[in-house]
Amino acid sequence: QLQLVESGGGLVQPGGSLRLSCAASGFPVDYYAIGWFRQAPGKERTGVSCISGRGGSTIFYADFVEGRFTTSRDNAKNTVYLQMNSLKPEDTAVYYCNLVTHYIPWGQGTQVTVSS
Repeated sequence: QLQLVESGGGLVQPGGSLRLSCAASGFPVDYYAIGWFRQAPGKERTGVSCISGRGGSTIFYADFVEGRFTTSRDNAKNTVYLQMNSLKPEDTAVYYCNLVTHYIPWGQGTQVTVSS
């Protein structure tokens, strides 16, 4: 069974940093393209970044990232990370990870709140 579990969210002040983790089970984390998504209150879920599968390392970011986030993958830990720096209040959302080519059931996500 393919599963992804998000963690690492929290409350951070504007300008702060967080590292989110997306732990995969049931498949090698570098086999499928994996994306980070977020959903702010009252808004639709939107893509944040994605990293290619099939062992590749191509990474795409949404325009609003503006160089502040970095996606990486640790095959030994079967985990994808989202390092978020220079966080802004508008980054407040529940963050999710999922496959890009075909969604599997969404996890609970991890809440990120950026506030002073």
